[in-house]
Amino acid sequence: MKTIALVMIVKNEERCLKRCLDSAQSLVDQIIIVDTGSQDNTIEIAREANADVYTYQWNNDFAAARNYALSLSDADWNLVLDADEYISAVNKKEISPFLESNSCLGDIHIRNSYLENGEISYFNLRLSRLLPKGVFYKGKIHEQIDSRLPSVPVPIFVKHDGYLQSGEKEKRNLPYLLQELQERPHDAYLLYKIAGSYQILGEEKKALDTFRKFYKTVSPKASYRPKGVVGYFYSLMNCKNYAEILEIIESEKKSLKNYASFHFFCGVFYMQLILSDTAQYIGYLPKIEQEYLLCLKIGANLQDEEDLGAGSYKASYNLGTWYEVSGNLEKAKKYYELSAQQGYQKALDRLKFIKQ
Repeated sequence: MKTIALVMIVKNEERCLKRCLDSAQSLVDQIIIVDTGSQDNTIEIAREANADVYTYQWNNDFAAARNYALSLSDADWNLVLDADEYISAVNKKEISPFLESNSCLGDIHIRNSYLENGEISYFNLRLSRLLPKGVFYKGKIHEQIDSRLPSVPVPIFVKHDGYLQSGEKEKRNLPYLLQELQERPHDAYLLYKIAGSYQILGEEKKALDTFRKFYKTVSPKASYRPKGVVGYFYSLMNCKNYAEILEIIESEKKSLKNYASFHFFCGVFYMQLILSDTAQYIGYLPKIEQEYLLCLKIGANLQDEEDLGAGSYKASYNLGTWYEVSGNLEKAKKYYELSAQQGYQKALDRLKFIKQ
């Protein structure tokens, strides 16, 4: 029977390490923890979970640290998780046939939580994290798997809450990203991650400058391009560069037509545009409703890294507010109820207010 090891690099993870290790105990045969300099109870927590604990002198290279951890594993397969991730569901029966082959990479499903406008939002990712023995990483920061093996989805579902920690990941990673950018100044993925980090940290001018470089550099086929372009839109809106947004929306209509987060942004932006100069931009008023309806039409076909609410409960809620302001309470209630059915608290509050 094929074996699985949980392989992790950690540092000062006492907040969440036990949760991660507990979630994986029933799936893995071995736990390998490589500590890169913890000063809290991380190592003690790992040992209490019967993990094999090793230390590693941190050298600003995530791939090197992960590869050291992978080299310590004797298992047929290695499951790579971060401490702020944990397994929420797994189907061991369905995984078994996959484990009999070592000719592919296993893509797990990750739901990421993040703060947006004071509320928790979510987006999904599918990443190759179940690796056959002998597969390693490359890249100092945001390391990538160094393998040409094809990837196959496996029924391992993981939740990640690291983005909720007040920009701590961004503060930690940004210096490494900037250092790597000096070596590869035209790397669109690095520019994308740096711009997003600046955005989360509230450094709007730096975010906008970096998004502009990203937009000029990124390949039309890059999987992260749609999310990066929408991030660029929000950066432009935060800096009130409305005319530039209108130009780029026009040029991106075709490439982003099936991306719900793009239409959601347009709905938000057109309202802000009208409020900035009603006389000049009143003609955009009907587009607000149209964009949110397009979000719901796309709905279930959301791509990876999209805000899960963009094609569902957030779009429904914003439609509800649109109809309420327009005086159409019946339609407002309809869309608030649709949003509330998906557990969106703002919609529940609005319905309660309308009934009162």
